[in-house]
Amino acid sequence: MKNTLEQALALASPRILPRRATLSSTLIHFSVVAVWLLLFARAFFLKGALAWSTGIAYVVYDTLLLAFVTWKSLPLMRRPAPLEADYEQRRLPSMGVIVASHNEAAVLPVTLAALLRQTHGPAQIVIADDGSTDATRALLTERFGLTAAADGVLSAASALHPNLFWLRVPHGGKARALNAAITVMTTDTVMTVDADTLLDDDATYAMRAAFASEPKLVAAAGILVPVCGKSLSGRVFQWFQTYEYMRNFIARFAWMRADSLLLISGAFASFRRDALLDVGGFDPQCLVEDYELIHRLRRYSVDRGLGWDVRVVGDAHAHTDAPDNLGSFLRQRRRWFAGFLQTQYWNRDMTGNRRYGTLGMLMLPVKALDTMQPIYGLTAFALLLGFLVGGHGTIVVSIFSVIGLKTAIDLAFYLWSIHLYRRWTGERTGNSLWMAMLAAIAEPFTFQLVRHAGAALGWLHFLRGGRSWGVQRRSGLVARDES
Repeated sequence: MKNTLEQALALASPRILPRRATLSSTLIHFSVVAVWLLLFARAFFLKGALAWSTGIAYVVYDTLLLAFVTWKSLPLMRRPAPLEADYEQRRLPSMGVIVASHNEAAVLPVTLAALLRQTHGPAQIVIADDGSTDATRALLTERFGLTAAADGVLSAASALHPNLFWLRVPHGGKARALNAAITVMTTDTVMTVDADTLLDDDATYAMRAAFASEPKLVAAAGILVPVCGKSLSGRVFQWFQTYEYMRNFIARFAWMRADSLLLISGAFASFRRDALLDVGGFDPQCLVEDYELIHRLRRYSVDRGLGWDVRVVGDAHAHTDAPDNLGSFLRQRRRWFAGFLQTQYWNRDMTGNRRYGTLGMLMLPVKALDTMQPIYGLTAFALLLGFLVGGHGTIVVSIFSVIGLKTAIDLAFYLWSIHLYRRWTGERTGNSLWMAMLAAIAEPFTFQLVRHAGAALGWLHFLRGGRSWGVQRRSGLVARDES
């Protein structure tokens, strides 16, 4: 598979249109909304715990998901084999790293420093400069020995670091910057690293080893640990997000075992370059270009019977800057959820489609339920408040009995996830069992509601056709760099 001019042109422009909905997809998505309306109406006609049917449905669904993840993650009880240290260099596919950057001069030094000290490091590190107007130019020329080339042309290698390059493109968004870099790179695999993401020293080596050992692997995610600022709100948000990320990666392992993994975070992800060229690269029109791309890779694989695989690599670790205040967190989750809805809508023909196996018959129907899960959760909380204010003591006692049972289940899953996460990744920072227990108890009426609020804003953003990302303020990795 070769990088032709036609492929390069395809990478630079939007291509993705919503597919026609199938009957099964329409019924699945319609049923999710219809059931919510029906359960909400029951609150005005029934007594006891059944008046809170919306909340019970939310609890049952979430518990079933936890049970599925627990079952599928059982193999992690066996300690994974350590990363082989004797891989011969010739057996590893070449890797290039793309750092898409728009006005990220504050965090680029720490990100590039981590990339430049990689074990068996990448053959190319390309800074895809998306029309930066801050101090990026001065930083790259004075500190990293780079010389700017014309827009769209890869610079000469750095005078200080022979594998470091600079690609300037007019400001057009992250996806276009990534696509421009893919077309000028020559490596077998490419890794996308956000400008606010700090890789562990052997992260690229672990990714290259994974691709070397699995010929069908086309996309792989690494393990991300969130880093927030040192303010009080930053410490609180890092506390909750640390456990959230742990549980999410255990869930990704579970869906990987079901051959249905869809979420590969572009902040730290690797791909076979020829596969990216085959499907047309990242879509500039999508709010979550990394998530949408995996749908397209899987569709392409099924259409051509290629058997491509998507995995999480437990040996590849990185730290990433995470929101440290309410406003930043809500903006991030609004974009994530709006992009999730956007991608679900564009690929609605895959939901309930036997052609896509477990992905079509299990994962995407679950994602259809996930489109309304935050609405179920917020409605359940609003009804609980209504019953409390309205003096419905019997109903409230019944509801809190259900909530108490669910909290116990969540606590057990928290501890189980941390145990598996430790065995799988060897990562122990910030995963105290006592703090996890406290988080499990506090989360339902704090962080979980904020997360659902961000998703509700995502619904509004999606329905209005919003395309902007919003501005995210960096704090965690900047602080680490300065220290």
